[in-house]
Amino acid sequence: MITVSQLVGHVKSLLEVDPGLTNVWVEGEVSNFKQAASGHCYFTLKDSRAVMPCVMWRTDAQRLRRLPVDGEQVAIHGHVSLYEPQGKLQFYADRLDLAGLGRLYQELEALKTRLAEEGLFDAARKRPLPDWPQRIGVVTSSKAAALRDILRTLAVRYPLVDVLLAAAAVQGVEAPGQIAAAIELLNAWNLGVEPLDVIIVARGGGAIEELWAFNDERVVRAIAASAVPVISGVGHETDFTLADLAADQRAPTPTGAAALAVPDLQEVAGQLPELRSRLQGALTQRVDQERRQMVQTRRLLDRLSPAVQVATYRQQVDDVNRAMARTVAHMLAVQRAEVDGLRARLASLDPNAVLARGYAILHESASGAVISSVSQATPGALIQARVSDGEFTATVS
Repeated sequence: MITVSQLVGHVKSLLEVDPGLTNVWVEGEVSNFKQAASGHCYFTLKDSRAVMPCVMWRTDAQRLRRLPVDGEQVAIHGHVSLYEPQGKLQFYADRLDLAGLGRLYQELEALKTRLAEEGLFDAARKRPLPDWPQRIGVVTSSKAAALRDILRTLAVRYPLVDVLLAAAAVQGVEAPGQIAAAIELLNAWNLGVEPLDVIIVARGGGAIEELWAFNDERVVRAIAASAVPVISGVGHETDFTLADLAADQRAPTPTGAAALAVPDLQEVAGQLPELRSRLQGALTQRVDQERRQMVQTRRLLDRLSPAVQVATYRQQVDDVNRAMARTVAHMLAVQRAEVDGLRARLASLDPNAVLARGYAILHESASGAVISSVSQATPGALIQARVSDGEFTATVS
């Protein structure tokens, strides 16, 4: 068993997740319409067989162009839910239009979805506007205030630009075909000797029905296929059409579209001193940079010049020669010292030097054998004695 609150809450949760009840358009006759001091609107929508209590919160009601009156046929968009304190089924409306517009909006949403899937509204295909346009094409009515607003804005902001008008009806049954044909005509002109820089498609504000031509598929495809960037300036701040989604830039009004298309010469003139200063600073910085690069390059070239290379090699040769001379001198000194040492040793071993110190060399006269021991000296034998300055004969006794 459950409580009443649980039952009502469960029914409410079922209603709020049902896709057929959360995003729906309903047509009917308004009755008992009241707007409370809070700004919220309460009314009943009915037909010949049923009634539905409806609520529209203040934030949604503020977007209405006017409040509906009892007996008026309308189409409302919103979702179905349950008002729990009274267990009452209610429709919570977030949009209210005259009867028939509900079906148009449904068709518009379907067209929008299909064109979006084709990529006609992708941000990646949006092109930037030129900074300094020379020729601008305008698609609007030749008698519309929108044209006067555009021409006045261009004349004030940028009188140097040329304007080419491709006149077209901007509301009514013929408008979509004429607007699309005008865009194609300007693109054909763009292939000539004086190409266009940007196209403005515009009309002033009005009821949503009056702007419906700019939701037409032919207009949207013509804008998307344009080889020239397109600015859409349709309606007022709150109006938004499929043409706005397909255009490269969207402006809320024709005047805003003209302001987007061209720079403001007075504003540019006011920026000239700052731009001149920035340019001079950039040029000075570039010159200094190039000068430093030139100095570095000159130093590098100086280091790599043949004269510097030859001088470097000559110095290296001189260094090698000095090193070789020092090495040879050292080697000669070492060799000379060795020779002197050998000479001293040879001198010390010279027999004449020994004899000069008082020694004598004795030989047997008969055999010439050197007498090196007393045992070899036979008494009475003749011996030869060699001294430092000659020889003499002696008898052993």
